[in-house]
Amino acid sequence: MVRIVNYLKRQTEEGKEFFVLEISGGIEMVKSQTSNQFYATAKKAFISSTFDEQTCKALIGTEMPGNVVKQECEPYEYVNKDSGEVMMLSYRYVYTQEEATASKEDKSIQRLLAEEHTFSSNGHHKEEFVM
Repeated sequence: MVRIVNYLKRQTEEGKEFFVLEISGGIEMVKSQTSNQFYATAKKAFISSTFDEQTCKALIGTEMPGNVVKQECEPYEYVNKDSGEVMMLSYRYVYTQEEATASKEDKSIQRLLAEEHTFSSNGHHKEEFVM
């Protein structure tokens, strides 16, 4: 599950304004490479929308099925707002719907179970599969 936590106004190259929804995944515990201590964090991503500002405000707090996942991309410079450090990153976080993944897996399993000839029937032992 992800939650809508904020929205931001953005502008297209042509100057047209639109709103993006900021979504946050669940809490994750990450171990610091420097202090070896754990800290809590959450992945976040932005989703473009066709909503007006009033609708975006009303959507804050709404939960939706899905996940925020790490996706490889072309390297780009990122400036840490706190330290001013410039880093090269080659990933970004994006929203994905978990139902789509689960649905494909479910269909594959159902197809496999439906095709009896997939399994060997050597004549020595025959069991019925019951769900």
